[in-house]
Amino acid sequence: MSDLIVLGFDHIDDAAKVLAECRTLEKEYLLDLEDAVVVTRDGAGKVHLHQSLDLAKAGASWGLVSGGFWGVVVGLLCLNPLAGFVIGSAVGAGTGALAGKMSDYGIDDGFITSLSDTIPVNTSALFVLVRKSQPEKVLADLAQFKGHARIIRTSLSPEAEAKLKTALGDVVST
Repeated sequence: MSDLIVLGFDHIDDAAKVLAECRTLEKEYLLDLEDAVVVTRDGAGKVHLHQSLDLAKAGASWGLVSGGFWGVVVGLLCLNPLAGFVIGSAVGAGTGALAGKMSDYGIDDGFITSLSDTIPVNTSALFVLVRKSQPEKVLADLAQFKGHARIIRTSLSPEAEAKLKTALGDVVST
């Protein structure tokens, strides 16, 4: 079962820095992220979601490949495989992008939107869904951000949440 952790930051670029550090920990096999989203609120109060996985691009890529394949097959039956490939690729990429844009993976977008409405102007938040981790090593590494992050919400056990608070220097969670 995955754990959800939402951290708030006082600066607009801090969440992206912590996500970059989490990506480094992933490369070292200390952390396995299922999903991650950086949320920023600019000076005008507009909320921006920065998904770690762009499902529209992934869907378009898959649609392009599968549409091209099926286009060639149908084109061979109609004695024009090149036209079938071109038309099949275009239709496949379009429908794949649409399907990717309409699908939801990992952290629920409605949850992200509702919680991101609570972050102040010129700040950021990081939503991470962690499949598994090496907690002692990850917490030791994230201690470099001590005093910069506060816990907004988690699905961690009370003991694990207390350890995370200690590592981040968070005294009060909201």
